[in-house]
Amino acid sequence: MTDNEGRIARELCAALNPAGSPVEVGAAVSRIVRRRVAHDALRLVGLNPAMGIGLGAFSFWHEYPPALISALVLNRYLHGEPCPLPVLARQSVPVCVVGAGAGDGRQNTLLRRVLAAHGASSELRLLVRDRHGVWGMLGLLRAEGARPFGAGDVREVQRFVPALLAGLRGYVTAGPLTPTVPALPTGLITIGPDHTVGSVSPQARAWIRQMWPAAGSGVPEWIAGAFWIGLSLHVRAHRRDPRAWTPSICAPAANFGRWVLIHGQPLDENGHSDVAVLIQAAGSALLLPSFCDWYGITAAERRVIEHLQAGAAAKQIARALDLSTHTVNDHVKSVYRKTGAQSRDELIAAIAG
Repeated sequence: MTDNEGRIARELCAALNPAGSPVEVGAAVSRIVRRRVAHDALRLVGLNPAMGIGLGAFSFWHEYPPALISALVLNRYLHGEPCPLPVLARQSVPVCVVGAGAGDGRQNTLLRRVLAAHGASSELRLLVRDRHGVWGMLGLLRAEGARPFGAGDVREVQRFVPALLAGLRGYVTAGPLTPTVPALPTGLITIGPDHTVGSVSPQARAWIRQMWPAAGSGVPEWIAGAFWIGLSLHVRAHRRDPRAWTPSICAPAANFGRWVLIHGQPLDENGHSDVAVLIQAAGSALLLPSFCDWYGITAAERRVIEHLQAGAAAKQIARALDLSTHTVNDHVKSVYRKTGAQSRDELIAAIAG
């Protein structure tokens, strides 16, 4: 990073504070980005390579109309996207502009109408990626009548990638290492083919109360409903095309006080009927890939962790992995340093969920 990029990274790391609400964090990020790229609204979505490119595990927003976010999700499901995120991820420059100023293809024309219906003209989308994969997506919106995003804006926004990556990683790893809220029984929500929430089990209601507390938490009421519906749409898309993103989300403890796994599945063979959304505590094999991604744990360190989980001693791990005991201990110390764990028990408790 240059000195200027380092300063921006420090500012974004400070802005991406788990103690702030999604709206407060979104406003703080918007103020930093606006110094380089003018915009009227911002959304920042956290992904991670272990789970693929789909719905975000966490998000922040500033001035995005809730109805527009829901309309964008529905439009993507019904009509497709002029620049799908998986395609964008393979491009040398992971930035695209949709809406005004982005051509007259059918998909973009439909998307431009969606934006215009909600008072917007164009959206700039930036994937936050490095050699390990995609970690997030930044969306910037300009209102109807404003100049569409152009090549200069694309060049400027690309400079934020290292800082945004540092900020997103800082947000996740600043959360509690071990759970601060209880693991609840698995909850079930059904979403109908009309994209509305149907039944909600008592266990799911308990999860929702724990994940999105009552008024005053800073989380808008619409976010939970939009989240379930977006996930159900991804389930249906995956049913039609198994190559599509698998509809599973591993949300970090920075969000909800513990890592949470949310995944969906169709209740019929064709995906035309209801979709079941399951909410459960993430732990062990379900959690480890995402945990290692965010904490920067290497493949070798992960193999050591897996043996630690099984109760193996350092000498046993060394024999199993054909390593010296000294190397195994070095890997354990590195994991402690990266995670902030003070002991083996604390590390195992973190991963067990």
